[in-house]
Amino acid sequence: MARNVTDLAALLETQSGPDPRTPYSLSAGESLKNLPAQIQIAPKEIKVGWMADLNGYLPMQGGVLEICELALRRFESLNPSVRIDHVSPFFDTHLVWQAWCTWRSTIMGIRLSPYLNQAQNKALMKPEALWEYEQSLGIEAKTLATASIERTRFYQFMLEHFKTHDVLALPAAQLWPFDKTWRWPKEIITPKGAVAMDTYHRWMEVVIYATFAGLPCISVPAGFNEEGLAMGIQLIGRPSADKELLQIAYAYSQTHLNFK
Repeated sequence: MARNVTDLAALLETQSGPDPRTPYSLSAGESLKNLPAQIQIAPKEIKVGWMADLNGYLPMQGGVLEICELALRRFESLNPSVRIDHVSPFFDTHLVWQAWCTWRSTIMGIRLSPYLNQAQNKALMKPEALWEYEQSLGIEAKTLATASIERTRFYQFMLEHFKTHDVLALPAAQLWPFDKTWRWPKEIITPKGAVAMDTYHRWMEVVIYATFAGLPCISVPAGFNEEGLAMGIQLIGRPSADKELLQIAYAYSQTHLNFK
C-alpha cells in the first residue's frame, strides 16, 4: 500500500502547478515538487475525526463500521502521534443530500441533453441516466440557487471540523462488495433490518461529502470480512492540503503493511 501512495504522489506532482485555465490550481510557490519524498515525512501529530455513519444517518451493512474502526484504532495504537476521536457532523445530512441531488441532476441533464436530440438515442440510454435527465427538467433557478447556498453552508461546516482535526474519516462504502449481476443494491441490510434505497445512487451516499465540498480525499484499505470481502476508509483533508493528506495516508500505510 505504501508504494500505491507514493505512486499517487508522483502522479499528483506531475499534474500539479499553476494553470490560468484552472482557477483552483496551485500557485508556483505551492507546487508539489519531490512529493513522493515529502510525503514520507511523518506529521508530528495526526488528529483523525472518525465520522462513522454520521450519527446513524447512513445505513451500513453489518461489519462495515466495525472493520473500519478496528483499522483506525490499530493506526492509533501503533503510532504514538495519532489520535482518533469520534465526531458528529455539524451539517444537516438531509439538506446536503437534497442539495447534492439537485446539483447532480442539473449537471447530468446538461451533459445528456445533446444526446437526446435524436429519438433513437433514448433507447440506448440506461434507465438511471434517463431518470437523471428527467429530474433535471423540473429544476428551477430558485431550486438551484438554494442548493448552491446549502453547498456553501456545508463547506463552511466542514471547515469547522478541521479546526480540531487534520483529517475526517468515513467508510469508503456502505456495504460489502455485491453480486456483479446487480445493477445496483436496492436495499442495505443493516444490523437493525433492511433499508430500501430510494434512488439508484443512495447506496453510495457516503462518498458525496468530500467531492461536494471540493476537498482532497484518499481511500485506504481497512481489511476484510469473514467472507474475504474488502472494505476501505476515506480520509478527507483540508482544502488544498493534498500533501498533508498523502503524508497521513503514507503513515497509515506504514502501520498497515500486513493488514488482514
